[in-house]
Parts: sequence; C-alpha cells; structure tokens
Amino acid sequence: MGNRANQLDLIKNKASAALEEAEKRPAHEQVYQTLKAQIMFGELVPGQPVTIQGLTESLGVGMTPVREAIRRLISDGALVFQGNRRVSVPLLSSGDVEQMIFARISIESELSKRATENVNSTDIDDLERIDQRLDGTIADGDVSGYLHLNHAFHETLYSYAHAPILSDLAERLWLRFGPSLRVVCGRFGTQSLPDRHKDIIEALRARNADGVARATAQDIEQGMELMAEALTDAQPTRFD
Repeated sequence: MGNRANQLDLIKNKASAALEEAEKRPAHEQVYQTLKAQIMFGELVPGQPVTIQGLTESLGVGMTPVREAIRRLISDGALVFQGNRRVSVPLLSSGDVEQMIFARISIESELSKRATENVNSTDIDDLERIDQRLDGTIADGDVSGYLHLNHAFHETLYSYAHAPILSDLAERLWLRFGPSLRVVCGRFGTQSLPDRHKDIIEALRARNADGVARATAQDIEQGMELMAEALTDAQPTRFD
C-alpha cells in the first residue's frame, strides 16, 4: 500500500512540475499542447467538426492563440480544415492504416533498437512500473488511463534512443492514429488489446536489440490491425 502511495505521489509531483513548466510557455504553445493531448487521446472524435469559436470558449483563451495552434496541428496532419471556421480530426481509411503500420514499424522498431544500447537497469525498472500500472487500467477497463499509459510507455522507451528526429516522426504518427485508438477501445474493450510490453522489457534486460525491435513491431502490427477492423465495423459518418 505504501509503495502504491509513493508512486501516486511521484505521479502527482511530475504532473505538477509539468503544469508549472506549461504555464511558462506562450499562450499559443499552451493551447497547442492542450489540443494536441485532446486529439492524441481521443477526446476529439474523428470526423466530428468543431468550431474555432467553440475551442476558444472551451479553452478560455483568445482567438489568436487558438488559430495559431490549429495552424500547427493542420500542418502536423492532426486536424483538417473544413471551411466556415470549422476543423475536425481526420477519419482514417484502410489505406491510411496500412501506411501507418509500415511507417510505425520502420521508425519505432529502430527507436527501440537504439534504446536498447542506452538503457540501464533503472530505466528498465521505470518502464516495468509503467507497464504494471498499464495492466491495472486494462483490468479495470479504464480507457483514458490505458491511452495515457500506453503512450507513456512507448514515449519513455523511445526517449532512451537519443534520436530526436526519429522520435519527432513517431510522435507525429501517434498524433494521427491516437484518436482512432479510442475507437478500438470502444469496439473491443481494453482487455482485448494486444500488449507485447513484457516481451519488450524481457528483451531489454537481455540486451537483445533485435528482440526488442521485433516485439515492438508485433505490438504495433497487432494493435493497428485491430484498429483497421474497428474502423471498418464502426463506419463513422463523414461530416462535409
């Protein structure tokens, strides 16, 4: 019980530090990071338009920083402009998912392989703790918790690669498929989602870079194939 309390305190401290750091950023950067998180974790539903005015009101900021943030997110491929001051999270097609599988496996497997060369035992322990908390969200059916911790696991792993260009590319891909991952959770539930994280951790401890890359590729491929199936079954309405 005490160990769990310590972990919760650590999470709160990190969140508080992140909030303080975020408050030092310019308004448009704060809005960008807020909207980016809402998109990545599926709080903005794919295909459903939102107005710039509505975002301004919900975020409690001026029109200028919202417009600047939207401009950047359109450039990232995370939003599409629909005219009449409306934007939406793009709907993924089967072709989009196929391309993302290729891109993610290529980039993230390489990041995993490079990370293997740099991690120490403490780093691996940190990843294992994230994965243990992730297991709890899967068991509880906590979709939001799953999405945040699944991203945290991969983001933390890739940070050990010390490859900022590849990491940036991976983050942009996550921003584009993240909203649809929530669709997968709604379709199949958290307990049906693939999880090769333990294979990744085991290979990291063995310093088996090819094994880490292979487990990462399997994790990606299985998850994205479920996404393709969920998106086909859901047949979401397009808003033109």
